Amino acid sequence: MTLRNVALKLPRLQRLIEERNSLRAERDRLASVLAAQNGELHTGSPFLYYNAIFDPQEVVRRHALPGVRGTPGYLTNFLGVRIDPKFFPTILEGRAGEVEGLPIPANWHADVAEWGAALRAVDLAHESFTVVELGCGWGCWINNTGVAARRAGLDVHLIGIEGDAGHLKFADEAYTANGFARQQVTLHRGIAASGNGVALFPRQQQSGIDWGLEPTVDATEQQRRHAVQSGSHDELPMIALHDIIAAYRRIDLLHIDIQGGEVDLITGCLPVINGKVGYLVVGTHSRQIEGRLMDTLLETGWRMEIERPAIMSLSGTAPQVTVDGVQGWRNPRVTRW
Repeated sequence: MTLRNVALKLPRLQRLIEERNSLRAERDRLASVLAAQNGELHTGSPFLYYNAIFDPQEVVRRHALPGVRGTPGYLTNFLGVRIDPKFFPTILEGRAGEVEGLPIPANWHADVAEWGAALRAVDLAHESFTVVELGCGWGCWINNTGVAARRAGLDVHLIGIEGDAGHLKFADEAYTANGFARQQVTLHRGIAASGNGVALFPRQQQSGIDWGLEPTVDATEQQRRHAVQSGSHDELPMIALHDIIAAYRRIDLLHIDIQGGEVDLITGCLPVINGKVGYLVVGTHSRQIEGRLMDTLLETGWRMEIERPAIMSLSGTAPQVTVDGVQGWRNPRVTRW
C-alpha cells in the first residue's frame, strides 16, 4: 500500500474509531443506568454506610410500583407518589412529567435507610395503617407510606403537623393528588410538643425554599408581641402529642423531624409513645442527639432496627452536620393485631 493510499484512508479510519468510542460510551451509560436500577452503583456512597437488622434495599425494591407512569405537572416516584415540583422549586424545577427511579442509595429527599425504615413500618402493620408525621412539610412520609399501605390493602389514616402555612397547604394538595379522601387525613397547623403552650414560628416569603425553620418555644411575652407585630414570626399553638394521637388505638409509624427537638419531645412524651407507637423513625441533627436517643430508647426497651449516622464535615473550628442522620426503632410492647 502506498503512502498516498494510507493518507486517503486515515480520515475514514479516524471516523470508525470515533464511532466505536461513541458506541462504547453509550454501552457504558446504559450499563450504569441498569446498575443503578439494580442498586449496584454508588457502592462508595456514604448513604450506604448504615447498620440494619433487615435489608432496606430489598424493602424498597419490593414496594416499588411496577410500570410507573408519569403524570403531567408532577414528578412521580418509585411508589407512584405524585410530587408537585413547586414544593421544592430549587431542586425539582423542570422535572414535571418525569418518573424517578429507586432511591438507592438516595434520591433528592431521603436515603435508602430512611426509605427502608418508613416502609418497614408498613410491613409490620396489620389491617390498618396510621402514620403521624411531626414536621410534615408537604406530607412526604404520610403520602409515601400511605400509598404503600393502601396498595398493601390496609385501611389508611394520615396525620400531619406543620408550622409553615404554605407547607401545610402543600400537604393538603399532595394528599388530594395522591388519591386520599378528606376523611382519611388530619392536618394540624402548630408545633408538636410534650405539652400545650405557645411558640413562635418564622415566616418565609416563599414556601418551599427553607425547610429547616425552627420554632422558638421559650420566648417572653415582649418577644412574642414584637415578633408578631414585625411580621417576622407567627404565634402558633404547641400541640401535645398525646392530644394528636388520643383518638387512635395504635400508631403504626411516628416520623419525627423537627430540627433538633427530637430528644426533648420523645423524652417528654415517652409514656404515650411507649403505649401506642409501634415504629419510630427519627431524623437526627447531631451525633449528640443520636447518642441521647439511644440512651433513652434502649433503656425503655425499644429495639433499634436501622441507623445511618449524621454525615459531618470537619472543616472549620467544629464539626458541622452536612446531612441529617436517621434511626428506625421498633417497640416490642406494641405488637401486631
